[in-house]
Amino acid sequence: MTLQERMNAMKETFERTLSPEKRDIRYRATEDLRRSGILDRVIKVGAPIPEFTLPNARGEKVSSADLHSRGPLVMTFYRGVW
Repeated sequence: MTLQERMNAMKETFERTLSPEKRDIRYRATEDLRRSGILDRVIKVGAPIPEFTLPNARGEKVSSADLHSRGPLVMTFYRGVW
């Protein structure tokens, strides 16, 4: 199974667990973001990013340049409830 197939299966499983009301809210929020033009302003996959420094889980400052010097840097953003 390819990564895309696995991701599609995870999405389908997740969406089956949502109530219709929550699913509608999710779709509406996603569509609102698309209409806002945000996709025209985001960094695209594979594009270079500005260097940054952020605290890690232990509160220590970590630089993107330091991480990238060790190899490819993968970023993910979690949009949800903790």
